Parts: sequence; structure tokens; C-alpha cells
Amino acid sequence: MGLLNTFPLSFKVKGKRIIIVGGTDEALNKVRLVSKTTASVEIYARQIEADFSAFPVAVFERALRAEDVVGAALVFVAEEGPDAELAKAEARRLGIPLNVVDVPAECDFYTPSIVDRAPLTVAISTEGDAPVLARLVRAQIEALLAPGIGKIASLAGGLRHKVENLIQDGAARRRYYEDLVSRPDMDAGAAEALLAQHAADGSGQGVVWLIGAGPGSEDLLTLRAQRLLQQADVIVHDQLVPAAVVEMGRRDAEQICVGKARGHHSFSQAQINTLIVRLAAEGKKVARLKSGDPMVFGRAGEEIAALRKAGIAYQIVPGVSAALAAAADSATPVTLRKVSSGFVMATAHGAEDSDLMHWAALSQSGLTLALYMGKAIAADVAGRLVAHGAAPDLPVGIVVNAGRTNRALYAATLWQLAGGAVVFADGPAVILVGKAVAAGDWAGAADAAAEQFKVA
Repeated sequence: MGLLNTFPLSFKVKGKRIIIVGGTDEALNKVRLVSKTTASVEIYARQIEADFSAFPVAVFERALRAEDVVGAALVFVAEEGPDAELAKAEARRLGIPLNVVDVPAECDFYTPSIVDRAPLTVAISTEGDAPVLARLVRAQIEALLAPGIGKIASLAGGLRHKVENLIQDGAARRRYYEDLVSRPDMDAGAAEALLAQHAADGSGQGVVWLIGAGPGSEDLLTLRAQRLLQQADVIVHDQLVPAAVVEMGRRDAEQICVGKARGHHSFSQAQINTLIVRLAAEGKKVARLKSGDPMVFGRAGEEIAALRKAGIAYQIVPGVSAALAAAADSATPVTLRKVSSGFVMATAHGAEDSDLMHWAALSQSGLTLALYMGKAIAADVAGRLVAHGAAPDLPVGIVVNAGRTNRALYAATLWQLAGGAVVFADGPAVILVGKAVAAGDWAGAADAAAEQFKVA
């Protein structure tokens, strides 16, 4: 961690004056920023070129005088010339914080990129070094914060004394506020009712969020998933969910790995069901973090049934399933006009002959197959599909660690895969089978047709 050359803070300007020297678009950009405050804004320029009429500002089209600067809270200089020099000299003489546009060396402070959810504000600054980066970060934070979050901040402020009187325990108060701010559509009456509920039961109502973690890359999490992970008291996660994704949760959240790896189950499904029901019954917010999408081979149905039976509230947050990540990694259009009219996801592990017969018929009709959990038995599955009538020359693409930086791609035909003994890279795999696979970008894929092909 580097040391900061500036100290971030919020500067009070209510009832004060902000001076901007300049009449061009550079001054207008500053007006857009400071006019969001309750300060009175004054523009001074000998020639006004920009249109300031849309903003509640006072415009003085004349030379700046020294007395104009007296009593200002902040001074912005957005032009060059004698007025600019006078403004800088007076601001420094009077000890007024000064910002000279595009001249970081002359600035006492920098104007950050601001996310406005008044009274909640988030400011992003790069100390003037990379304003474009600050704008990009602002856009990401804008997407994370619901538009109504500012109204909730005002509600929380108005209820502060009542909350302190009704809920004595600090941790219990925090749970109330977390419950409140996670519901941006709440009005004053609902906020009071929620407070009464927390005060009555001491912990508030528990909830379980079944969250899709996606294929493994943090930036493939949905915005909703990120928000809820930050609110969770407990994160119950699968073995395949990378640590970097789990760490996106709140720092003080309890983390419980219920790891399910091939050949080793540290928790049975029944134990997981019991665990999440118990945690929610204690009033905790539980993030049940599953690889991919919780509704695709995630056993979410069994957990939902247990939650319903116990009367526990739950919410499902979709994630990017591995098959979709595999299609993206290989630029494979799993549905393609005049080639593939549909897309089928299935698990190859434990598949019976009737399943293979059905899949073979689907592949013959043009549908694309996405087979999960079949890496160890890829050759066997390919052979059985051919035996049940699938075309031997049907294109096959295999993506290991789909959606991650260490992804590996393999390409062959169904017949070639059936005859080869391939040692794949470590990690979960998705096998794509169908005519549409040929339209993908497999140029850099390893050849899965050689009989003794191995991956280092």
C-alpha cells in the first residue's frame, strides 16, 4: 500500500460561497460539480462563453476584484490571465483552498469523481494523476449503489435516536441498519415497522441468499451478488468457489466451506440444508455461494425445499453457468440460425444408457449439448454417443476452467475423442457437442484427437 499525498475528507459548504474564475467550458464543468451543493456559486469572467443558465449560479461578466475573493470557502481557477493570477494570489494570502484546473502542482485540493446518492456521496480521487481512471471507477460504483439508497440514508438518520432507545446492543443495531439499507424501496412506515420487528426479536429475520458465484472470475459476479455478499453475516460456500470470490464478502463475515470435490464430500447435502436453516433461524443473513448458477446442477432445489419447510425467507441470485462461460471463451454460438435451434445442459457423471440415447437423438436434430462433470469419462461418453447414433464427425469442444484466466481449450470430433486417451488440465470441464461448435473459435485449442496426447 502506497502513502497518500492527499487526505480525503468532506468539506462543509452550506451557507458559504464558492468562487469560479473563468467563463469557458472548463468553468462549466466545475459548475456542474459544485452546483450539487447548497453553497452559493459565483462565476467571474471578462467574457462569458459557456451557457450557465441551467444552473443556480450568479454570473459576473467583468474583471475580478480582490474583494470578490474575501470570505469564499473555495476558489476554482479555470482560465489564464490577470484575473486568474489575482484569484490565486488572494486565495493563498487569505488561506482559502485553491483548485487550478489541469495544473495539479498549483492545487491545494483536487475535485474527485463523485457518486451522488445524497445525502450519501462517494468520492474517487487519483490525486490528479488519472482522472479517466477515477471516472471508470465511479461508473462501477454507480452500478453497485441502487438509486434509492440516498433516501434510505435519510431514513436511517431520522430514526437514529429511536433506534438507540429501542435497541441497546451495538451488534443488534448494526443488523437493523444492514437490513434497512438492503431494501432501497422502503418508505418511512416500513422502516418503523422493521425497527419494531428487530426490537421485538432482538436479531431481525434471517434470510438465505442462494448466490451464483459464476465460473470463478470475480468480475463475472453480478452486481446483486456483490451487494448481498457485502451484507452477509455468514458465507457458506462450495469447494469450487475461488477464495478471491469468497473474500468479496464483508471482512468480518463468518466463512464456512462445505466443500464438495470429486470423490470427497466434507458435508452431506442434508447437513448443508440443516446448517443454512439453523443459521437463518438465528437471525443471520446467509450467503449460500455456489459455483456457476445455483439452479444449474447446484442442488438448489433441495435447499429451497428445506428453507420453505422451515419458513425461512430466501432469494435466488443467478450466476454465469460454466456452459455459458465455455461458450464465451470459445466464441461458440450454442444456438445458430439454420444450424442449432436449441441448447441442452446435462451432467455426464453417472449418466445412464437411456440418457446417452436421448442426447444422441438431440445432437442428430441439431441441438448443442453442454455436458458437465464428464472430463474423466469424456472418451467413454463420446463412444457411447456414437454407439447410440450420434454422427462420428460431430464437432466437440472442451473447455477446462471456463471463465478463468487459466482456461484450457481442446477440440476434436466425437469419434476422435472416443478413441483418444486425453490427460486434461486440472479443473472442472464443460464438453460442448454439436454442429454449432464448428462455428466457434478453437484456433488455439489443443488437439484432443491424438491417442496419447498430454497437457503439461
